[in-house]
Amino acid sequence: MYLTNPTQQTAVTTADRVFEQIQHAIVEGDIPSGSKISEPELAKRYQISRSTLREALNRLEKCHLIERKANVGSRVVDCTIEGLLELYITREALEGMACRQAALNMSDMEIADMQAMLKAHGQTQELKDGVAYYQEQGDLDFHYKVILCSHNKQLIDLICGQLYHLVRMYRCQFGMNSPRASRAFNEHSQILQAITDRDGELAEMLMRRHIAASRKNIEKKIAEQNLLD
Repeated sequence: MYLTNPTQQTAVTTADRVFEQIQHAIVEGDIPSGSKISEPELAKRYQISRSTLREALNRLEKCHLIERKANVGSRVVDCTIEGLLELYITREALEGMACRQAALNMSDMEIADMQAMLKAHGQTQELKDGVAYYQEQGDLDFHYKVILCSHNKQLIDLICGQLYHLVRMYRCQFGMNSPRASRAFNEHSQILQAITDRDGELAEMLMRRHIAASRKNIEKKIAEQNLLD
């Protein structure tokens, strides 16, 4: 059984609902990166009290989607190249360990479920054309499933609870088109095979290489852009 996913808990209170709505707006870019948060405006927009809004903002800060400074206020985090590269370095270490744990802890049913998911991914037209490999949030996201299948609560809390939506924010802001689309899918398949074989060492190495390759692709794009500027 999967452990509780911090990214998909059922909204119970008004603060839960508003947290999810603002989180979605930030990730999708409806509330732009780097923009200042106006508490009176948001309280009016969502028809809630300032105290309820502050509770939601506290949770958004823990997800690293907003930053708050004394005497300055709240602001949506900037999507910077430096921040993106730091995030990928962090993901490489944490998701590599999650992958090793998944190889040790996944049930046969969970593996079969992931195999079916990858098969469905392979049927999308964008991936067949090699132009994009976009995965929906949660149960249709390969990386999310690996993390949850690690059955390691600390890793799940760190990656899903604190970094998951920041990763998705960067994905949305920087776009999905990539020459690595087909290669990334093949790398997912190799990772899953290592997990299926219960080879934790290989699974971790392949996941780290997979994320590092994406980071190097980003660095290459930055270098090419700098040459054009």
